[in-house]
Amino acid sequence: MVKRTQAETAASGRPEDERLGIGKSFTYGIQHVLTMYGGIIAPPLIIGGAAGVSTAEIGLLVASCLFIGGLATILQSFGIPFFGSRLPLVQGTSFAGVATMTAIVADGGLPAVFGSVIASAALGLLITPVFSRLVKYFPPVVTGTVITVIGLSLMPVAAQWAMGNNTRSPEFGSVSNVGLAAMTLAIVLLLSKVAVPAISRLSILLSIVVGTVLAAVLGKADFSQVWDGPIFAVPTPFAFGMPTFDVAAIVSMFIVVLVTLTETTADILAVGEIVDTRVGKRRIGDGLRADMASSAIAPVFNGFMQSAFAQNVGLVAITGIRSRFVVTAGGVILLILGMLPVLGRVVAAIPYPVLGGAGLVLFGTVAASGIKTLSKVDYNGNMNLVIVAASVGMGMIPIAAPEFYHHFPAWVGTIFHSGISSAALTAVVLNLLFNHLKPAKAGSDPSVFATATRVIDYSDLKAFSRLENGDKIVDGKIVDADGKPVEVRDEEGRPVSYRIGSEPDAHG
Repeated sequence: MVKRTQAETAASGRPEDERLGIGKSFTYGIQHVLTMYGGIIAPPLIIGGAAGVSTAEIGLLVASCLFIGGLATILQSFGIPFFGSRLPLVQGTSFAGVATMTAIVADGGLPAVFGSVIASAALGLLITPVFSRLVKYFPPVVTGTVITVIGLSLMPVAAQWAMGNNTRSPEFGSVSNVGLAAMTLAIVLLLSKVAVPAISRLSILLSIVVGTVLAAVLGKADFSQVWDGPIFAVPTPFAFGMPTFDVAAIVSMFIVVLVTLTETTADILAVGEIVDTRVGKRRIGDGLRADMASSAIAPVFNGFMQSAFAQNVGLVAITGIRSRFVVTAGGVILLILGMLPVLGRVVAAIPYPVLGGAGLVLFGTVAASGIKTLSKVDYNGNMNLVIVAASVGMGMIPIAAPEFYHHFPAWVGTIFHSGISSAALTAVVLNLLFNHLKPAKAGSDPSVFATATRVIDYSDLKAFSRLENGDKIVDGKIVDADGKPVEVRDEEGRPVSYRIGSEPDAHG
């Protein structure tokens, strides 16, 4: 990689195009891999277990998902013409389709799952132009809500990790597990406070290393099985047989594709907001095409549906490293892990409580970024507060009550079982209803919520402290007791033209 200066990056207007050099890119890339490693290996473990395959075959599924995740990440972040958002987005096996694929595997086995993924992703690739034109329906009131819910929806994952992740273990939720997570969290906070930029930016990675060392000292880390199994193995195409294509399975997976497209659109907009770069419909379309193309190719290498990983959006926010080439380096690492199972076993040996302690900060940062975006929204005289309230509420339902849609048709659960997709769909529909189809008249209060949201910043009130007794506002201008205009100057003493948008009102 060729190193680009900060001046060159600023001139290009795209912070994500900064090149940090090979060393730094791979160092920061490791953080991305560690952040999403647990998430990328969980789906193959679940689906492989449901299929009843052997331990060795589950290992093959895990290696395959790492391999295809690396290819998908490189395509998304580095990009080629018409494919890839060229943003720091990490791709991996999507959780959105796990329940559906588990149901499919019970009837048709893994070949039916692979066939449904290929066909549904191909259909998704055809409809991406429609989704890329929806960008105008994702203003800050929508993106801020979705980013907030993304962070909140990931909190149960961090809590599960902190408790030990294995619910059947007698140590699950033990004081020692939670204590180890708390120590890791404390290390993250301490390292983030260090004045040396290199250390503070690597606080997540360093805390995981230190936390793992502490876990080893306490006897809670086991690296004895690292050398068990092959050192090098390239995923064999169609190792579980040629895919089969069942119409019902394809329809079910196509619903998952619609959910995945919605989530990926939200993730692209979210990371664009964090990176502070322009994201238009062309870029969203390229990102969605990369998402669907990698999903269609994944089953060839025994992988599943691919999507952007929300937890890595938090890593971009907390480290401030916005270069997409860092994520590309992370994709290369995933590729290597997919071909070198021994390295994957090293990462897999990191105790879950350590990952949980670091995950609390990462996922919390995502929610904080969403709240920051929502602070830019105008809530005065409109229904934006209702949009945020209802969307966050819908997004929290699957998190607070996972069985909420248990008695609904399967397609309802597929769409709304994810808090992210629930919030995204609700926010888009309500924004369309309240701000596009039936916009409120200017100056009117369409609901009690709009009235309740009128606020005045304290910095605005300080200006009134300079008014004298008898001063008042007439036709948007400040006049004194004799009706003479009061001149207003800026911070440099220059006269400014102004108009206060309120009815005549006396002050003093």
